[in-house]
Amino acid sequence: MIVRGIIWIAVLAAGLYAVSCLGLYLFQRHLLYFPDPAHYTPEQAGLAGVQEISLATPDGERLAAWYKPARPGAPVLLYFHGNGGGLYLRRERIEALASAGYGVFMPGYRGYSGSTGSPSENALIADGLLAYDYLNAHGVAPSQIVLYGESLGTGVAAQVASLRQVSAVVLEAPYSSIAAEAKAHYGIFPIDWLLFDRFDSAAHIGRINAPLLIMHGSQDGVISASSAHALFDAAKEPKEYAEFQGGGHNDLFDFGALELIQRFLAKHLAGGLP
Repeated sequence: MIVRGIIWIAVLAAGLYAVSCLGLYLFQRHLLYFPDPAHYTPEQAGLAGVQEISLATPDGERLAAWYKPARPGAPVLLYFHGNGGGLYLRRERIEALASAGYGVFMPGYRGYSGSTGSPSENALIADGLLAYDYLNAHGVAPSQIVLYGESLGTGVAAQVASLRQVSAVVLEAPYSSIAAEAKAHYGIFPIDWLLFDRFDSAAHIGRINAPLLIMHGSQDGVISASSAHALFDAAKEPKEYAEFQGGGHNDLFDFGALELIQRFLAKHLAGGLP
């Protein structure tokens, strides 16, 4: 009886594990992307001088993007946001960067902010390249484009920067790869077999030929400092790493991140302000 009970417990445990693996496989993108699909205009967000641009993708989707042109001679930050919310949630960030004199072009991911379609790594990278090419086609030279990635968006920025010429790259709360983060949170599962979207930034960052700034908070409870350090170690010079003591995952601007960005861009870019 005892042996039979142990066997049944083992079978039950194996069944639960298999079901959990299947659930993780089927619903993994719901664990990675948390979109706010609501469409807001820049006017509704209280952003003066910000245009809404509609980008048509080659596969028939349409992306909402917000664009604040730069002051003459200043760079445009092509900004890829994090996995939660959307453009409206970043209205204060856009205002802060625009008030500092930078242009800001922030595309909404598929399924976010009124954009059509569903997010995936391949789609986000393709759409990031589309946004870059839009700026370039509308008179913003590569020497004026800075790629800015926030959290999930650092994976988009790293890959786009490895494929296009840019003047600088700023990564806020980055990770080495989504696979590494998934293993840290769901290590009992065979992540390498299950994962669709890997965002392996460490595999791409060595192909970036532009000054790089990585910013991380010492109290970031979402992405570990070791992951950001691994990414930094894989990057080429010139590069800078800044850890904000007491900073979390979403609040680095409260700890002086904007001022650091201004110093970094002024150091490396002609016309990079302040």
